[in-house]
Amino acid sequence: MSHPSKKCIVIGAGFAGLSAASFLAQKGWEVTVIEQHNIPGGRARKFEAQGFTFDMGPSWYWMPDVFERYFEKFGKKVSDYYSLKRLDPSYRVYFEDTYWNMPANYEALQALLESVEPGAAKALDQFMEEAKFKYEVGVGKLVHKPGRSLFEFLDKEVISGVFKLDIFQSMKKHVARFFKHPYIQSLMEFPVLFLGALPQNTPALYSLMNYADIKGGTWYPELGMYSIVDAMYKVAIEQGVQFKLNEQVTHIEVVNGTAKSLRTLHKVTEEQKEYNFDVLVGAGDYHHIETKLLDKKYQSYSDKYWDTRLMAPSSILYYVGLNKKLKDVTHHSLFFDTDFGVHGTEIYTAPAWPKDPLFYASVPSVTDATVAPEGQENLFLLIPIAAGLQGDTEAIRDLYFDKIISRLEARWGQSISDAIVFKKSFAVSDFVSEYHSFKGNAYGLANTLMQTAILKPSCKSKKVNNLYYTGQLTVPGPGVPPSLISGEVVAELVNKNYK
Repeated sequence: MSHPSKKCIVIGAGFAGLSAASFLAQKGWEVTVIEQHNIPGGRARKFEAQGFTFDMGPSWYWMPDVFERYFEKFGKKVSDYYSLKRLDPSYRVYFEDTYWNMPANYEALQALLESVEPGAAKALDQFMEEAKFKYEVGVGKLVHKPGRSLFEFLDKEVISGVFKLDIFQSMKKHVARFFKHPYIQSLMEFPVLFLGALPQNTPALYSLMNYADIKGGTWYPELGMYSIVDAMYKVAIEQGVQFKLNEQVTHIEVVNGTAKSLRTLHKVTEEQKEYNFDVLVGAGDYHHIETKLLDKKYQSYSDKYWDTRLMAPSSILYYVGLNKKLKDVTHHSLFFDTDFGVHGTEIYTAPAWPKDPLFYASVPSVTDATVAPEGQENLFLLIPIAAGLQGDTEAIRDLYFDKIISRLEARWGQSISDAIVFKKSFAVSDFVSEYHSFKGNAYGLANTLMQTAILKPSCKSKKVNNLYYTGQLTVPGPGVPPSLISGEVVAELVNKNYK
């Protein structure tokens, strides 16, 4: 007689939760995902209003190889679920006195850089050769480790390449070795901002992000980023994963160091339920699960530990609908037209509401007609701000919105404010109320040297022997591709420990 499969509950249906659930179900586990929202996706949810469809969180599709690899593990292809379009230009960057379109073609990019700094084309070749090695070892090997012990990194290629991996040099110094022009430096430092730390505090290992950007390309999934969630949800269902939506976990019951059950509250009916399990995977906010759902004696990390973590930024987001089309705008635009040094300090060093922030604008309706009514435009705007800022009021959101719109009107040379037919904002207090996000962060922990791999909060609880964690506050770190990998890493670890 075959023994019944082991039960696992996953808290949270974001990318990491969907990934962990699918991999565990594939290995024969009976998996239930408990999600407090009415749809899966977590921070990558979508909403619809007045004929517009807005992706609520991630808007960049990088590292298509990671997504392909994910679906391949389930005998599928990305194209079974959605089609991809490579953007060209990949994005536009606005500087103080000019803007650059980042060509998808490598030789065209070399020509652009060479035109402002003689020798930059050759320097780019050398820079990219190193970045390629880091990408292959970093994404191919390092991020697939659970970060439980240094011995995991005893891999011939990793050890022989440890200096080539540039773990101990900062990204800022690394970029300055190759390029002198400040605009090129900004361009090369930009991708690490996704990792949530300043270039001077981010290991140069992460020039692998430049490889992802320049060689891997910037893509757009048809119908928007929610297509990825939808595809992963379908895979999970095919693997037999059960979903409980609109249910919020209120407490985890631990007996003698083993989590036995958890209680939930249905957000619509207010019905309370109890679930038993053999293993629990926390794919929601790590800090929230530790400090709000577990009794104090079962928390792995102290308040002091959490308070001393360097957080990736939070954000002010705006979802905007316009009743007209804009002329000559790109899908992605980065506004580096103010002082990054000052804004960086306001995010990381001396947290404050920024005086003159850098920001990002996405206009997906340039690429995809389905996200806005005909003849209209869909705008997504993002200002990075320090995590944990107090005073997130409607007034301050309106103040920044007006600032950004007037800067957009000046740089785009056309009116916007008179065409706004829909506007919704989302900031620190929403990250807390919607996702229990620690300090209202948007991306997780900053990927600094002191918060890399084994120096991150552990993906296995130190006090509860059957509680595991996945997602942006544990290994490998912030971002969509790392979240997919995080779920896989944890599923492997759970399965190994419960063979």
